[in-house]
Amino acid sequence: MSGLFAPGWAGSAAADATSDRAFLAALLAVEAALARAQAAVGLAPGEAAAAVTEAAADVDRFDARDIALRAREGGNPVIPLVAELTAAVPEAAAPYVHRGATSQDILDSALMLLSARTLDLVLADLARVEGALARLARVHRDTVMPGRTLTQHAVPTTFGLKAAGWRSLALDARDRVAGVRAALPVQLGGAAGTSAAFDAYAPPGPRRDLGAGGIAAALVSAFAAELSLAAPPLPWHTLRTPVADLGAALAVTAGALGKTAADVLVLSRTEIGEVSEGAGGGSSAMPHKANPVRATLIAAAARRAPALAAILFGALTAEDERPAGAWHAEWETVRDLLRLAGGAARDAAELAEGLRAHPEVMREHLGLTGGSIVSERLAAELASLLGRARARQLLADAARRACAQGRSLAEVLAAEPALKDTVDLDELTDPAHYTGAAGALTDRALERR
Repeated sequence: MSGLFAPGWAGSAAADATSDRAFLAALLAVEAALARAQAAVGLAPGEAAAAVTEAAADVDRFDARDIALRAREGGNPVIPLVAELTAAVPEAAAPYVHRGATSQDILDSALMLLSARTLDLVLADLARVEGALARLARVHRDTVMPGRTLTQHAVPTTFGLKAAGWRSLALDARDRVAGVRAALPVQLGGAAGTSAAFDAYAPPGPRRDLGAGGIAAALVSAFAAELSLAAPPLPWHTLRTPVADLGAALAVTAGALGKTAADVLVLSRTEIGEVSEGAGGGSSAMPHKANPVRATLIAAAARRAPALAAILFGALTAEDERPAGAWHAEWETVRDLLRLAGGAARDAAELAEGLRAHPEVMREHLGLTGGSIVSERLAAELASLLGRARARQLLADAARRACAQGRSLAEVLAAEPALKDTVDLDELTDPAHYTGAAGALTDRALERR
């Protein structure tokens, strides 16, 4: 796929890792790994496993388009692929292609292998995001800016604390992705998850004496080792938590990065301009524009990911020993999520590494409410002098007069007889002196690794 309408993942490493060719290569790698695993536990000759591995390594000999069209007959691409692979190996090795496995064993294992390779890329980009945001948080630990709640100025905060919060979300995503990556399992259970065929193919002798369960366990362990995936305790043909967990981690990743993007989109508005992307995008009609494109693409991914994850959650209710439709609904969905999260992680790394903060604009905006941004502090300080109710009423009246007269809150309060020579209004109304524990919170957040 060219990604013509998917600039968020087009050209990304995740796009390459999830291409049709990459998926085909994963299917072939799984078939080869199965042959080698069977040889390792005495279910196939070593020569046959080598022949299957050699044929499967030549991905370009298999026509993905032709296999896709032929997949309509059986409902999945493994059936025609097995036929092609069987024809590609010497006659003596042909009986050992796909031996004892079912299509779902191969496709699920390939999906997990494809996911593992893509998640490794996502983790690398999340590390870039974390590093860049940590640097921003350190540099701007004490850079004061307006805190906003329900779109309005609330109390002062710092850009360092905001960046530290973004980093915390990136680390949350990293932890979830890393946990899922480590747990991605192979699938190997045969026709209905009983592994009966592997026992049937076992030759006489010690391997036969192990019984079906022993042979299956040894084979699954060898298979998992070949693919560097986890060995599950039992086949999970209709126990779809591995896929649901994968979808959840990818959706959380997109959403966590989407929070950063949402803030950047707001703060980079023309009338706000407190941050800007390092290299904004242009407009086809307006030469003056430098659009926050990276943030826009991340935001788009964050909007799509939850609905895709919901499809995977729905597939948890899979009937029988193999469902009709639920399993099939996962393939494209997982690939879409891998691409969205992978593209978002790439864009987030570029965004974080190039993001520019504008402290002078932040400081200017702190004065937009004429000092009212620190009314919470004033209410606390004046309550000890005037009582809580009188202090709140005085501040409410003073704020209204300040706004109507175009004066600062400090100027209006200075005329109040009850406050004359009792408090330092300049100090109390300085937003830089009311950031609470923002600095300490930033430091604490940066301790997380």
